[in-house]
Amino acid sequence: MKIEKFEDIIAWEKAKSLTLKIYLHLKDLKDFAFRDQICRASVSIMNNIAEGFERKSDNEFKHFLFIAKGSCGEVRSMLYLAKALNYMHEEEYLVLFNLSCEVSKMLSGLIKSLK
Repeated sequence: MKIEKFEDIIAWEKAKSLTLKIYLHLKDLKDFAFRDQICRASVSIMNNIAEGFERKSDNEFKHFLFIAKGSCGEVRSMLYLAKALNYMHEEEYLVLFNLSCEVSKMLSGLIKSLK
């Protein structure tokens, strides 16, 4: 299947799902700085996939995928902190953590396909 628009990219769809779940799970969190940072990082994943794809250059797309992958690492790092600070239950943490790992692996695969 040829990818014609960024919405066709499964990694983008999964990143969007991760972002929505993070927003939902942390919507009532009073630590605004933490909440804003993890939300921005998660949005960065999906937006960098989209922006890179729209550049219509494999080299630029790859560059933006690396940025998205970095943001995915940031989200995962913050999830460790969220769990340690009791900002979420173990079950919520595991769902988000596993989804972020899945997105990261997909991004690695996309990057490899562009080399």
